[in-house]
Amino acid sequence: MLRLRAVVVGATLLALLAAAPAFAHQGNPNYRSVIHGVTPAEPGLKLQVLNFDDRLQLDNRTGKTVVVRGYQNEPYLRLLGDGTVQVNRNSPAYYLNNDRTSTGKVPANAKPGAAPSWQVVDRAGSYQWHDHRIHWMSAIPPKQVTDKSKRTKVFDWKVPVQVGAQRASVTGTLFWQPKPGGGIPTGALVALVALAVIGLGAVLLVRRRRGELGDPAAEPREPPAEAW
Repeated sequence: MLRLRAVVVGATLLALLAAAPAFAHQGNPNYRSVIHGVTPAEPGLKLQVLNFDDRLQLDNRTGKTVVVRGYQNEPYLRLLGDGTVQVNRNSPAYYLNNDRTSTGKVPANAKPGAAPSWQVVDRAGSYQWHDHRIHWMSAIPPKQVTDKSKRTKVFDWKVPVQVGAQRASVTGTLFWQPKPGGGIPTGALVALVALAVIGLGAVLLVRRRRGELGDPAAEPREPPAEAW
């Protein structure tokens, strides 16, 4: 029985660890980051916000080179007209965008005035990243939210881009969005399902060991006849 408990605990930990990467890209359901558009408009350039407020995705079908500027106006991301996608390893944004909370350590070589060091990361003409300009960084709700039951504007945001020789901006707005009915967070729901599945497996294993699933070897035997 002790061995069985150890197996169940180990399986539970593995399930939660396996689910962790999915939780990291779920965004915050209490917020909505909404794109207004690209100014000036550029046909073939498509942007969208993924998972409420979590990431920006850019698709380049313009046939031109598109450059996304970092937080200090340095070149951060470059999508060539042939679909090649490159990131600048000398951009501070390259390290700050590693996760939603911007906890990445920025090396000394990554600074606004440094010559770009482009690294190819894809060739599909599409890229998504955590852009901290489009979401709220603190776990504490913003002061604008005085009533958590009402949709509230938090701030307007802008991400500078360049399409060919044309400078442009992606603009949008972040809103506080109350969850209908105060639903269970997605991450917690997935964890509960994983625990339920593991618990069911443990029960079945115990029943099998006790012979409750019809194991002939575990069926009760008749007592031996008494010798007279």
